[in-house]
Amino acid sequence: MPLLADVAVPVPLSQAFTYEVPAALAGEVRPGARVLCEFHRRKLLGVVLAVSERSAAIDPSKIKPLAALVDARPALPAELLAFLQELAAYYFAPIGEVLRLALPALEREQVRALKAQGELDGVLDLGRAKQVGGRKVAYASATDVVEEPGTLRGQAAAVLALLRANGEQPVARIEERFGNARSALKKLAERNLVALDEREPPRDPFFRRAEERDVPPELNAAQAEAAARIDAALAALSAPPGGGEHPAIAQQEPRPAGQEPRPAGQEPRPSAFLLFGVTGSGKTEVYLRAIKSCLDRGRGALVMVPEIALTPQLVARFRARFGDELAVLHSGLSDADRHAMWASLHVGKVRVAIGARSALFAPVPDLGLILVDEEHDGSFKQEEGVRYHARDMALLRAHRAGAVCVLGSATPSIESVALVRRGKLAELRLPDRAHREASLPEVSLVDLRRFRAGPSGDPLISLPLHRALEKTLAAKEQAILFLNRRGFAPSVVCGSCGTLTTCDACSVALTYHRGRRRDARPPSPGGAPAPAAPLDERPEGGRLRCHYCDYAGPLPDRCGACGARNLLLEGLGTERLEATIAGSFPEARVARLDRDVAGKDRSQAILARMREGKIDILVGTQMVTKGHDLPNVTLVGVVNADAALGLPDFRAAERGFQLLVQVAGRAGRRDRPGRVLIQTRNPEHPAIAFAAAHDVPGFLEREIRDREEVGYPPATRLALLRIDAVDESVGRGAAAKLAAHARTCPEGVARRVEVLGPSAAPIARLRGRYRFRVLLRARDRGPLRGTLAALAGLIRDGLDRNARVIIDVDPVAML
Repeated sequence: MPLLADVAVPVPLSQAFTYEVPAALAGEVRPGARVLCEFHRRKLLGVVLAVSERSAAIDPSKIKPLAALVDARPALPAELLAFLQELAAYYFAPIGEVLRLALPALEREQVRALKAQGELDGVLDLGRAKQVGGRKVAYASATDVVEEPGTLRGQAAAVLALLRANGEQPVARIEERFGNARSALKKLAERNLVALDEREPPRDPFFRRAEERDVPPELNAAQAEAAARIDAALAALSAPPGGGEHPAIAQQEPRPAGQEPRPAGQEPRPSAFLLFGVTGSGKTEVYLRAIKSCLDRGRGALVMVPEIALTPQLVARFRARFGDELAVLHSGLSDADRHAMWASLHVGKVRVAIGARSALFAPVPDLGLILVDEEHDGSFKQEEGVRYHARDMALLRAHRAGAVCVLGSATPSIESVALVRRGKLAELRLPDRAHREASLPEVSLVDLRRFRAGPSGDPLISLPLHRALEKTLAAKEQAILFLNRRGFAPSVVCGSCGTLTTCDACSVALTYHRGRRRDARPPSPGGAPAPAAPLDERPEGGRLRCHYCDYAGPLPDRCGACGARNLLLEGLGTERLEATIAGSFPEARVARLDRDVAGKDRSQAILARMREGKIDILVGTQMVTKGHDLPNVTLVGVVNADAALGLPDFRAAERGFQLLVQVAGRAGRRDRPGRVLIQTRNPEHPAIAFAAAHDVPGFLEREIRDREEVGYPPATRLALLRIDAVDESVGRGAAAKLAAHARTCPEGVARRVEVLGPSAAPIARLRGRYRFRVLLRARDRGPLRGTLAALAGLIRDGLDRNARVIIDVDPVAML
């Protein structure tokens, strides 16, 4: 019988394809290896899923041979390959697209080898495969040799002065300043004044500075108990298998999530935990102890954080404890750096990986521990391409790999709390802040229905908030102002006819961004700064931006509907808040942290200035809420707590509550007591009232009860069919056809699956496409998956090709 390989190729199809393994590759092709294969007259990079001797299910003459083997050692370890296949099945995602998430870039040496074999002479499509390696970067550094006075002049003298002042520099960077830099460097090198060197490009910027080793602090009782429980779970794991790879376990008999196999008569030992600790309770130190325990047992560890802004602080903590033997994976990495990190894990040189959502797919050797920090964060759900949830899949990967999983949060997600109640997770509590002198901040509600604007003149800068800022500045302490809305003004409206300026491609208002310009405020006759006047409501200059499709254009000088020159700014964004605060407190050093200013390394620089005391007031979006430890911050002001609570999303209250608790947790983290002011027009809202009382368990209890009453997760399972099309009628027709088909499926007829819709999406048009949706809801997962399987067939074969349909299992973003 022929030796056949099942190969996944990067096409939007859920199936694998069968190829014959040539005799020359019979002993080398293994599951997880990349191969070159012919697919519809193109050559694609595929991944081998299985190899076996068997009879072909189709005409053997139609089976094509594999063209070449790319990886001598499989790029995907068996444990990771099995997990990825299960992920693809759960989310109804094409297996080739899922595998691409975990694959490294091609090395140039691999491409050269394929060329040498003659395999790249034909039509080749490497998909989105990228190539790395083989590039060297030239560096120049000043030596200790001192030149004779007066012997250097011109660019040579300037280049040498630059190197002596700033240290080693890439030659390309020197050329940006000096056009004839290479000639000058050659002259300096001949005189032994400069040393030239070529080497691989630098690693991730997190590793550029040395980090001093720390001394582990003493744990409090709650931390010690949590660390001991995790250590016991790690001790119960079986010894890591030889060779650095776990055997494929997809065919093993399933066991309840969060439990290890046990001999008869013994109670199950939990291997999945929810670490529920208040802000500042020392969860990171528990993570560090758990990783050390894992490494001591010969296992690898994976740490996931919600977004790149959080990673630098964590990396510094981890490097101080474990040195540089760790890999950092995030969206800011270059292809070369990402490949270097992947390779260090793949060969077992490094056994700890830290990163954002995509770190889930890191080839950590002998995986023994997965940590998910801030597990409640919505950014763990991928909203483009393969729509996986990294937190949920972390539990699955740990379970399948026989590893321990720890989810950590000060505001656990409703889903994780439900898993605790069902016995799937064991709860670990950290009820107090780690520093003995630190306590939870005092929270005050400012009812904007009762309090008028303060001296700034802006109704969202109330008098109590203004006075609190004055007191904080007088005490030489720092403040954070939280407003989860970017830009200068969220909308521009015509003062004559009321027309809102909207995006041509999306059914959303355009946001006005003014730039770094600030209003000049003349001093009062007495020499003191004058009270800040309201900012000009008739904008000039600046740009209009769509935060959904990234459109940017100039601000028109008149209304597009009536032609009036009466455009007014509506609402308050972080850019405008920064300008207002700077005008109201001219003596204060004010900075802003949001996506508009947080380019490469800039967010780190802003936070570093905050820690060094060079910023007095930091204005920001939710980027300021994410785990930053700022000891001198004693005041947090939530400018508009109501903004997130009115969205048409059943999770709106939960998200609003989490944001309030997280941002409040930035205050009073050391010996200075903290204070939080929450401005709201709805102080009776449960999310606001429970956040003000620091009552996380109370909010969770109420929210779970409310969800059960109206039939939303975790009481039910959801799947959302997202339909969009350029032609509105095509999209509406496809949505109606899908909804009708779902209702006629056996599960729909038996009412085991409820079909809601079709309906227009809350944001009805996005990037020029009209959007519709059909929501499926069921008490049990089985009937829901049966319906989705039937719909997947219709999507593949029976819909207008001009309509795009996405199956979103366990949706998070409902807009």
